[in-house]
Amino acid sequence: MLRSNRSSCSASVLPGGCPCGEPASRRGRHRACTRSHGETLSMATLGFIGSGNLGAKIARLATAAGIDVVLSNSRGPESLAQTVAELGERARAATPTEAAEAGDWVVISVPLAAHRQFPAAALAGKTVLDTINYYPSWRDGYIDVLDSGKITTTELVQEHLADANLVKSFSTISDQHILTLARPAGSHERSAVPIAGNSLRAKASAVELIGRLGYDTVDVGPLTESWRFEPETLASAVPYFADPDAYKAAVAKVAEALRAGRSPMDENFEDLGAPLPADRLRILLDETPRVLTADRVMP
Repeated sequence: MLRSNRSSCSASVLPGGCPCGEPASRRGRHRACTRSHGETLSMATLGFIGSGNLGAKIARLATAAGIDVVLSNSRGPESLAQTVAELGERARAATPTEAAEAGDWVVISVPLAAHRQFPAAALAGKTVLDTINYYPSWRDGYIDVLDSGKITTTELVQEHLADANLVKSFSTISDQHILTLARPAGSHERSAVPIAGNSLRAKASAVELIGRLGYDTVDVGPLTESWRFEPETLASAVPYFADPDAYKAAVAKVAEALRAGRSPMDENFEDLGAPLPADRLRILLDETPRVLTADRVMP
């Protein structure tokens, strides 16, 4: 059963407990939640492994919500000086291991091909938001267990990060919409993003964070169900666009560019986005067929 959360507080996910899943008697006493009800998340830190377009924009939402951010990438902290300056005093740059160690949550936003380079030891026990999508033809290379549908992308990442608590999230919404579609809790224009994960505690903690960043959530269940919002399923990308038909045409042009040997980044498409409420997202997730790599317009 798909479950949605429309509030910035996720306590309803686990009745009688803290948003991270601990019993009510321990509210505010442990690092996994970082706040008591009625308090702010001002002491919390969000780490980033990968700080490109998507990561940097999620970081902007986080700093606006009073959350400190620690950014990292494969090129070193010095390469992030401009991004840190733009984000302000709540931001700093570090190595991926340092960002993982610093984060109360950690966002991973890098190509799937790099997933074995993630600092597994530093991520042990952490709630890790996995934004990764699999694009084999032009970026990640083909992986049999994904192409066949034997496992999902996040299950593959979870195999490497065996001691981390992965929550698939922010993988369906384009980086150009992260900022434009964020809304405060209670707004009639509030959008939702799907999540999946094997840990109820980690999902509750992720819901709390995502709510503060400006989005509701719809929980599809464990990671085995995360195929419901992998690329080109009904809930992926298209429903967040103000002009879905123009976006589909742009995707077709990108696919054509790939076949012609040109970079997909050569094709640009601008769109301010359209709100996708939780009720509508839930229907799309329920109704979508599974889309394997061979079935995609742009594998």
